[in-house]
Amino acid sequence: MQHITIDMPIVSECAASECAYNVDTSCHAKAITVGNSLHAGCDTFFPDSGHTRATDRTAGVGACKSADCKFNEDLECMTDSIRVAPTGRDVNCMTYSPR
Repeated sequence: MQHITIDMPIVSECAASECAYNVDTSCHAKAITVGNSLHAGCDTFFPDSGHTRATDRTAGVGACKSADCKFNEDLECMTDSIRVAPTGRDVNCMTYSPR
């Protein structure tokens, strides 16, 4: 398998314990997508009790569709890291900050 290296912000903490990618408040997806045009939700959130076994990687932010966030530049997140947490029935990027 070929691998590429891309500089992207990391998910420094995820409090969505019911997500399949979450192990001990760390996201272990390869990369997540944040948001849609309405809110900065974690579009990669997947509720499952069978957590991922790939705990040797830390998720990055692959894309951000929250165009009104001050960290969004050309649909990519331009901060060093983000935090993700449940808010009500959604799981959101807590680093989101409106322009």
